[in-house]
Amino acid sequence: MSGLRDSLDLIRIVRPEAGTAALEHEIQAERASSLSAAERRVIKAIAGLKNGETNRDWLAEARQAVWAYFVQRELIGFRKHHEVIRDLGIPDEVLNGLGAMPAKGR
Repeated sequence: MSGLRDSLDLIRIVRPEAGTAALEHEIQAERASSLSAAERRVIKAIAGLKNGETNRDWLAEARQAVWAYFVQRELIGFRKHHEVIRDLGIPDEVLNGLGAMPAKGR
C-alpha cells in the first residue's frame, strides 16, 4: 500500500495539475448532470402545462422549474437564455411570472 501512496505523491510532485485536472473533470461532470436534470424538470412542467393537466398547478411548477434552470445556467456562465426559451418552447405565461418568485415553501 505504501508503494501506491509513494507513487501518487511522486505524481503530485512531478505533475500537480494531474490531481487538479481530475477534480475539475468531476466538477464539470456534476454541473452537466445537474443542468440536464433541471432541463428535464422544465420540459416535464411545460408539457404538463400545455396538456392542461389539472392534478397539479403546472404554471407555478413551470415558473419554479424555469427560474431554477436559469439560475443554474447563470452560475456556470450562461447569461443569455433566448435560445433555450425558443428550443424548449417556454411560453410567455411562464416567463412573465419569473420576476417575483416566492421562496419555496411559502
